[in-house]
This record gives sequence, C-alpha cells and structure tokens, in this order.
Amino acid sequence: MLGRLKGKTEEERLWEDFEQEAMPHSADLFRVAMFLKRDRDTAEDLVQETMMQALKSFHRYEKGTNCKAWMTTIMYHTHYKQLRKQTNLKLVADTEEQIAATLQFEAPIPQQITDEDVLKALNNVPDLFREVVLLCDVEGFSYKEVAAFMDIPIGTVMSRLHRGRKVLRGELAVYARNYGIEPDEPEKVKLKGGNSI
Repeated sequence: MLGRLKGKTEEERLWEDFEQEAMPHSADLFRVAMFLKRDRDTAEDLVQETMMQALKSFHRYEKGTNCKAWMTTIMYHTHYKQLRKQTNLKLVADTEEQIAATLQFEAPIPQQITDEDVLKALNNVPDLFREVVLLCDVEGFSYKEVAAFMDIPIGTVMSRLHRGRKVLRGELAVYARNYGIEPDEPEKVKLKGGNSI
C-alpha cells in the first residue's frame, strides 16, 4: 500500500499529463469543430472523438510543445476520415481563381462592427477561404501549422487567407452600411451627415 502511494503508474501519470496539457483546449477544439461541422451535436462528437484519439496517442506527444496545434491536427485527420467514410470524394479542379475573380474591392472595416457581425460575415465567406481565416486569424495558428492541418502548401494557405480576408472585408462593408457608415475611401470611412472617421 505504501509503495502504491509513493509511485504512480505510467497510466496514471499519462492521464494527469493529459488532463493538464490537453483538456484545457477543449473549448478551442469545439469552436473549430463548429466551423467544420456546422452542427452542435456532430461538433461535440468530433471533439469527443478527437479527445479519445489524443488520449490513445498521448504517449507520442512531446510535453511542453504546442498541444493545441497537436490536437487540432488530430481533429482535422478525424474530420477528413469521417468525410471519406461518408462520401466518395472526387478530385476536382481548384476553383480559387474563379471565386477570386468575382470578388469586390477591399473595403475598410469600421470600428462599430460587433463580434456578432464579424461571425455572421465570416459565415458568408466561401468554405475554402473561411477555414484558413478561422485557423489563422481567430485561432492564431501559424501558416506552417495550418498547412500541416490541411495538408496543403504554405503558399496556398497565404493565398486563401488573403482572399478570405478580402471577402470578409466586403461582407463587413455591408454590415457597416447597416450602421449608417458608408465606406468611401480606403483610408477614411464617412458617416451619414458627412463626418469622417
């Protein structure tokens, strides 16, 4: 009994490390899962499956490294595995250029725009770009990390991020008009009544 109190088993130490390193990221994982699945129940299932896979593989995790990025990678692998099971994926030509050709000018983003407005506008960004904007700008991952999650080149990440931000600016300009702010010049935004900010 005394020996049991002094030393913990390898499994107990692994579980404690998992609780300290991985569990605090569950809310961040859920936020990413919601953007991937667009449904609360399936997002919760994805987070649960990710946590289970992470626990099974936790002996391979290097303590002190970026656990959030490690778990997000597991989530993406799990998500894409689920997609492959659900559908027969066919490779098609990348339509980024077609989408980019239809985009409007880059409008400035007024300060009166709320977080809710940004989230609504983000939902209007095409999936191809929204995912990269979410991972880079909302979750704070580096281009290299996002490229690893999505299994695409870093240049593609940067291109999609640029185009996604451009679409988001255009969407936010619509919300700005709803607040009575008219995007006029790239540097200035005019309010109704002629005052500029």
